[in-house]
Amino acid sequence: MKLRKVTAASAVVLALALSATACSSNDKKDEGSSGGGGKVKVGIKFDQPGLGLKQPDGSFSGFDVDVATYVAKELGYKPSQIEWVETKSAERENALAHGDVKFIVATYSINDERKQKVDFAGPYLLAHQDLLVKADSDISKGTDLNGKKLCSVAGSTSAQNVQKTIAPKAALKENAGYSECIAGLQSGAVDAVTTDDSILAGFASQDNYKGQFKLAGLKLSNENYGIGVKKGDTATVDKINSALEKMVSDGSWDAAVKKNFGPADYKNEPAPKIGDLVK
Repeated sequence: MKLRKVTAASAVVLALALSATACSSNDKKDEGSSGGGGKVKVGIKFDQPGLGLKQPDGSFSGFDVDVATYVAKELGYKPSQIEWVETKSAERENALAHGDVKFIVATYSINDERKQKVDFAGPYLLAHQDLLVKADSDISKGTDLNGKKLCSVAGSTSAQNVQKTIAPKAALKENAGYSECIAGLQSGAVDAVTTDDSILAGFASQDNYKGQFKLAGLKLSNENYGIGVKKGDTATVDKINSALEKMVSDGSWDAAVKKNFGPADYKNEPAPKIGDLVK
């Protein structure tokens, strides 16, 4: 009788051990970095039409979303295995450092300061600071903004650039987000909105704005968008660069540009050379 009790207890212990092992195995599978049955967490913007936008039905659209989906596919993940994570500008470096996301595709301009904290693949798009104005506006150069109302986001380097070097007499109005600036442009409360041309084109391409606005085409700065990766993860950088090269060569890159920016008559630059600027 005593022997049976020991045996039964041992069986319980063994069953629990096997259960714990199975759970541990599944957990690791979910955190896998190369497809299979796992997931991959990708950082994007949720509030930028044409680039990274969360739709009312919970789906996502935009050029950054299309690029990220293509890259994830080349890394071995189906669209259903992608978990989209909102990564606001101020949170991007921390999200990568803490492993909250595998990579970030979110209008992430490559610069020397950021390269100290993260690694970049790409660049995958060359954007420029520009102005968005009404379709019938006579603003065609930066100095035309003198005496006009210019809108941008609070703390924007784009607006500061215009005020300091191009049109010091422009009246700057700062809002919390670009949606408010675009609404102000539509109503006539402001005469122009400034930020990256890709972001402006994305807003202008929305159905409720089509035909109302135009890009001035000024190219006030160069903004090379890269895909952010955790510092030191050179293997992932190399894989993403290979994926981007394939996206360009098979025509998917051009198709994504036309799909997301075409309605705004966006004069995009050719696909940048992958690997430039990221070392």
